[in-house]
Amino acid sequence: MAGRNGLIWALGIFLLTVSSCAVIKNNTTAKKSTTTSSSRSPEFLEGFTTSSNAKTTSVSYAKVSFSQASSTYVENAPLWQFKYAQLLDVPVETVLNANLFYFIEDWWGTPYHLGGKAKTGIDCSNFANQLLNTVFRISSSGTSSGLYDKSKKVSAGQMKAGDLVFFKINQAQVSHVGVYLDNSKFVHASTSSGVMISDLNETYWKKYFVGAGRMN
Repeated sequence: MAGRNGLIWALGIFLLTVSSCAVIKNNTTAKKSTTTSSSRSPEFLEGFTTSSNAKTTSVSYAKVSFSQASSTYVENAPLWQFKYAQLLDVPVETVLNANLFYFIEDWWGTPYHLGGKAKTGIDCSNFANQLLNTVFRISSSGTSSGLYDKSKKVSAGQMKAGDLVFFKINQAQVSHVGVYLDNSKFVHASTSSGVMISDLNETYWKKYFVGAGRMN
């Protein structure tokens, strides 16, 4: 009888050990799965992903409709408000300028072309000028360095949507311009990815940023 009880006790210990190993294995698998998932590009809205490299962050996504007006109530906000809230990393209910974001949506991905002014290719200053003229009804023209000279300089804490942000990229004078949006984000025609939204806090742009200006 004692031998039988000993056998049952040993069998119980064996089963408990096997069960514990199974739990550990499952937890390890779950952790590996989580790690693998987090290493991929983050996904937000359907068809909307971001990826980063040493220079800048690029974004790709499906186009959205602007048929619905903006709303200060999240439950009534259209898809485009959610998308640009994600791009700017701001609350949905603060993304209200439909004309501004429709303009960006319409030009998004247009390739860079020095001197260009059309959807086939546009440069940074012509894009900034067209955005100011169309969205903010501000008469604006000239090159990036010319816009810098004409603009009223504003501090980082004073920047608002429609202000210009200027950069000296490996040159003595201003050589690149974008239009400020919100939360350190700006839209511009980049030489690498065309029309896109970037962040002033990214290492690349922080290195070359020289200041902001406002056109009246």
